[in-house]
Amino acid sequence: MSKFRAPYLVRKRGIFYLQKRIPQQLTGHYGRTFVRKSLRTTDRLEASKLASLLVRGLEREWNELLFTVSATGSVYDLLHDKPIALPTLSEARKTYCEMKGRADDRRFVRYTSRVVAEIVQLAGDKVINSYTRNDALLFRDSLLKREVSYNTVKRNFECIRAIWNFAARESGISDPNPFANMNYGNGAAAVKRMPIPVDDLRKVQQLCYRKDDDIRWLIALLSDTGMRLAEAAGLAKEDVFLDTEIPHIRLCERPWRPLKTRSSERDVPLVGAALWAVKRAVESSPDEYLFPRYCSDDGCKADYASNSLNKWLRKHVPNGCVVHSFRHSMRDRLRAVECPAEIIDQIGGWTTSGVGQQYGEGFTLKIIQRFVKQIE
Repeated sequence: MSKFRAPYLVRKRGIFYLQKRIPQQLTGHYGRTFVRKSLRTTDRLEASKLASLLVRGLEREWNELLFTVSATGSVYDLLHDKPIALPTLSEARKTYCEMKGRADDRRFVRYTSRVVAEIVQLAGDKVINSYTRNDALLFRDSLLKREVSYNTVKRNFECIRAIWNFAARESGISDPNPFANMNYGNGAAAVKRMPIPVDDLRKVQQLCYRKDDDIRWLIALLSDTGMRLAEAAGLAKEDVFLDTEIPHIRLCERPWRPLKTRSSERDVPLVGAALWAVKRAVESSPDEYLFPRYCSDDGCKADYASNSLNKWLRKHVPNGCVVHSFRHSMRDRLRAVECPAEIIDQIGGWTTSGVGQQYGEGFTLKIIQRFVKQIE
């Protein structure tokens, strides 16, 4: 079977979109910088065929606009290269998010905006080829002065490097990236999230049973699944399957809550406190969302949930333990029952390295449940 190349396809929530940048000479004509159109299909082969037809039509139209000389026009003006207007860093960031199909991903937009805003505050909002190595060093030093971790410095530079490279390619700039090949220095040690000891975890679950409200249901769900907080807070009722042989949650991307990685899409068996919590949430929720306090059509408020849950949880767990510690605890509890590492990764939605891990459909829910029930 021949392979279809699809350089202008973007996948969003399973649906393929055609996304192509409009030539800069025509952005004034159209009043926009790129074309984006839903192809209304989840099939990559069909999307590739549709995109190819549309791209050919677009390029034919653009060539007519770019190379047709009017009766009063000048052939010299048509052939003479006009200087290309280079984007500023803030403009480049916006286009980068749009062309990556992530303009609606609030978390991604917020992160890239924060990185760019700090550089703009330090060095100004200049056209991208005006930034120098001194600007990059100034940014690095400001991060180190705040005593952020080495990994945080590295992530910030990965972000700005990607934005600069994208804008440079789009604008035909061949200058070296001033944010590349950076020495990140000796940042502060990364904060290590401690697992919650099993005895403390059991006490927390008992307190959740007694308090019996939506905050405690969410904590109980996390305690016996090891899900990420955003994954759990963004659940809809239709993600829950209680009337099956193995009660479980089906985690998938939602318009209001994307998933962190591709491997995050998974089935999670419900046992113990998690099963109790989901039953109570389903019974009590007045709408389609499992935890409407933290999730609505406007989005999933995982940061707000984190603050509320941690404020209560810190009173009942050792220092250094937070809501995210349930994920660390889950991994330790599964190790204790000699659960294979591949199954642990599938339960928690952790990315597993190695080409071989990309083949097959993974372990069945029945096999996963067998190990999860051993840690009840």
